[in-house]
Amino acid sequence: MAYVAVKGGERAISNAHALLEEARRGDPSVPELLVDQVREQLSLSVDRVMAEGSCYDRDLAALAIKQSAGDVAEATFLMRAYRTTLPRFGFSKPVETAAMAVRRRISAAFKDIPGGQVLGATFDYTHRLLDFKLAAEGADPVAPAPQALEPMVHPLPTISSVFSHENLLEQEARIDGDDEPFDLTREPMSFPAGRDQRLQALARGDEGFLLSLAYSSQRGWGSTHPLCGEIRMGEVPVEFIPDELGFPIEIADITLTECIMLSGFAGSAERAPQYTRGYGLTFGHNERKTMSMAIVDRALRARELGEEVDAPCQDEEFVLYHSDNVEASGFVQHLKLPHYVDFQADLLFLRKLRAEFFDRKAAAEAITALQMEPAE
Repeated sequence: MAYVAVKGGERAISNAHALLEEARRGDPSVPELLVDQVREQLSLSVDRVMAEGSCYDRDLAALAIKQSAGDVAEATFLMRAYRTTLPRFGFSKPVETAAMAVRRRISAAFKDIPGGQVLGATFDYTHRLLDFKLAAEGADPVAPAPQALEPMVHPLPTISSVFSHENLLEQEARIDGDDEPFDLTREPMSFPAGRDQRLQALARGDEGFLLSLAYSSQRGWGSTHPLCGEIRMGEVPVEFIPDELGFPIEIADITLTECIMLSGFAGSAERAPQYTRGYGLTFGHNERKTMSMAIVDRALRARELGEEVDAPCQDEEFVLYHSDNVEASGFVQHLKLPHYVDFQADLLFLRKLRAEFFDRKAAAEAITALQMEPAE
């Protein structure tokens, strides 16, 4: 049988695009899903696409989800591609998460954490049973949630303030004169990677990949089984200093999720025993992602803290090179594209190897047959 290249062209690709749009739309008798419906009712998917797409825009993330028929990885790819077309006119000031207008804040380490536990909107205490009322047409509108009896303290104290008087938790204050942070969107990955580069890569890394790495660490492949010191989610102001003004102005409020994981550290000759921290921060409401990020961040600090490096989640090259879902998806899915020349070359090489194998086998059998003939 002969293997030949399949011929095709623009017409076939155009037809494939038309079929894709038809499949995306689905049954035309069903009302089309609107972008604002995606934005408001699939908000956690929107937040994930914003985080992994490195672009904070809820409308664009919702559009990407609709366009990709709900494929989060494809939607992330669309957001990254769009992001590259945007001009960069400056840099915002670092956000102050301690000043967050909190909608949710919990600590698994401190029951009576200063400011209190704020459960907010969460699946944590649901029974994971399908709610068939949601499938009913014309269902009753959602009842408004009860309001708090007492006003929330603002800003809420951070987990660091709990330990401040004893210095039991490492402090990470920025020092004047530090180098500018690494910019992964403009500079290629480099190793050894500083923590700034690692955190950037993790912040836009694939949630599923980071979740698996965090789980592996908890199960012993990484020796990081931390306690959740604090998770907080809410709105943080973004400030920018225009050149023509010379002073900061507030340009937006964005939703962020922050997580601090606490891991014990037995100390060394230079450092007293204390809790070390793993850190996670992402756009939107992304608790599972920030928790995974914080666990992996702490695992990647093993060498810095003098710990043995013997697990995948402690290998920064393995983690950072493979956590980007856009790059990973592209590298895997490119195998669907034509590789006819590669296949033909492999096929010729394989046939050559097989011919040589059978020639050697025939020669060996001939020699064996001669050796077994009785001497006259």
